Amino acid sequence: MRRRRRAADRAAPPAPALLLTMLMAAVLVTACGSRLPESDFTRGPSAQAPTAAPGRPLKVGIITSATSPVGAAAFTGPRDGARAYFARLNASGGLAGRPVQAVTCDDGGSGVGNNACVRRLVEQEKVVALVATTALDYAGAPRVSAAGVPDIGGQPIGAAYDTYPGLYGIYGSSAPRDGEPGWGGRLYGGTEVYRYFKRARGARTAAVVSYNQASSASYARLVTRGLEAEGYDVTGEQVDFALPNFRAVAADMRARGTDLVFDALDTHGNARLCEAMDAAGVKVTAKVTNVQNWTASVREDYKGAPGCRNALWATGSSRNYDATDATDATDGAAAAEVRGFRAGMGRYARTAPLSQWALEGWAAAMWFTDAATSCSGSVTRSCVRRFMERGTPYTARGLLLPVSYERLAEPPTSRRTCLSVARWRDGAGGGAGRWVTEGGDMIHNCFTVPLLAYRP
Repeated sequence: MRRRRRAADRAAPPAPALLLTMLMAAVLVTACGSRLPESDFTRGPSAQAPTAAPGRPLKVGIITSATSPVGAAAFTGPRDGARAYFARLNASGGLAGRPVQAVTCDDGGSGVGNNACVRRLVEQEKVVALVATTALDYAGAPRVSAAGVPDIGGQPIGAAYDTYPGLYGIYGSSAPRDGEPGWGGRLYGGTEVYRYFKRARGARTAAVVSYNQASSASYARLVTRGLEAEGYDVTGEQVDFALPNFRAVAADMRARGTDLVFDALDTHGNARLCEAMDAAGVKVTAKVTNVQNWTASVREDYKGAPGCRNALWATGSSRNYDATDATDATDGAAAAEVRGFRAGMGRYARTAPLSQWALEGWAAAMWFTDAATSCSGSVTRSCVRRFMERGTPYTARGLLLPVSYERLAEPPTSRRTCLSVARWRDGAGGGAGRWVTEGGDMIHNCFTVPLLAYRP
């Protein structure tokens, strides 16, 4: 059964347990943490701990929902990238002669498990920082903040990085971070993805495909709002969660001459939608996916839909992990950093697939290393936080778009923002397939766009 719908009157992001594939499609986040009782904070922060004698390992923690309801390996990319970076760092002598010991913890994708990981790493292991956190339910976030432990380069799957001080998500934040998400419980997301395809690709029509499930439908409404704000003619395509009729959706897309396809589906649903599009002969300007699906496994994931596979585009805020060659004078050094990432993964994380999330985990570990280096040998939590709060945008040597943290009293109504864009091509990479950068260097692919409010 299929229902067609137009724009809805409100938008709310989905429950991530169902819809991992479209997380961060427009750098928007969902709330999935819970707050702890005040009694949990009676010990107060331990911002000066820990420190260690020269030569002793410096401990950092990596919390990952490595096993979770959404399946194995859904969240492990940032962890793998961070561990590979630290392994390379240690092979070259560590931090001023001190090896970095990355202590990992799998929270199982639950709030209870996350709190257990936080207690273990913060109170027992006494890590100096958390790095590349990738948690389905970051329930322990308030405990991390209250303990004064900097959390560096985490993935904003929930609203924690726009809620608590001392937590520094990989994409930055302008929110007050005073214990309430965003501004008065509202977060804001831009329309840069939709602006890009309108200006660079001439797109004018879009389809947004979702399940008849509450969180899927609400996310689709949010995407629809953004598309309509950019002047698109938008059609909502909704399918039954248990028995989705993707062939009917594909037929409707073909009849309408749809330019772009966005979705609020899981990976399996995406693959089936693509197969239906190929079977119906649907040719679109772009089937738009997000940073989590920006991986080397595309050929296998979409093996039954080569036409749709070659229409896959991904957008994000970090440099394409396949961009190993300089295309102009501005990104030569950054291309060398990408090559360093790939070499490090090949040597220290051979079984882990290359992905954009792994590159962002590598960048998060680099960020911590730069912060710790600023401490001149006495690495403490407070010293690391001072580096993070210094007000200078961070780029991980060109791997990230400039990341900053502000505390704006009022939410901005618009922003100048840049975008990293890539397209999958089977024939690239000597026929092996790869993501090809589109739109030029990401630091110049920029737009001033409106910001739309939503409640996490």
